[in-house]
Amino acid sequence: MSLTPSSMIPLGTKAPDFTLLDVASGKHLTLSELKSDIATVIMFICNHCPYVKHIQQGLVELTKEYEPKGISFIGISSNDVENYPEDSPEKMKDLAEKLGFNFPYLYDETQEVAKSYDAQCTPDFFIYDKDLNCAYRGQLDDSRPGNNIPVTGNDIKQALNSLIEGKTVSGDQKASIGCNIKWK
Repeated sequence: MSLTPSSMIPLGTKAPDFTLLDVASGKHLTLSELKSDIATVIMFICNHCPYVKHIQQGLVELTKEYEPKGISFIGISSNDVENYPEDSPEKMKDLAEKLGFNFPYLYDETQEVAKSYDAQCTPDFFIYDKDLNCAYRGQLDDSRPGNNIPVTGNDIKQALNSLIEGKTVSGDQKASIGCNIKWK
């Protein structure tokens, strides 16, 4: 594991389009099908990373709180499954069912989507406004494995609340920190 921060792409960057396999339904889904007219949260996550495992229940709670408010959530795993078989589509589907993910969990087999978003770590969060312009990139909150800070999702919640209210998201944003994406 190599501790890696988000790249912190420029705010306003347009979300790259994609078509990826949803491990639960077996269908290929596109960003245009999944996006929201308010905000779309794209989360680069995986099964095996201890930083992702630490926040999994918080992610489920966050999505259950904000999806009824019109926010779309999309989980994407881009890790090399040959060397990290726990991140395979079959295991992704099992985890999504076990934890009750109510968002699509997509498999980025070629890793091209992670590269197009300049995703660097798991977890890595990007929030796009109704026009798919980046309004937030960075951490869920200050909680990390072992630091005894509870998982609240506060950083993401503040950004989403601003977008729901039609306000500009604060530019004071902290990079996410986690395991590096396992590149092929």
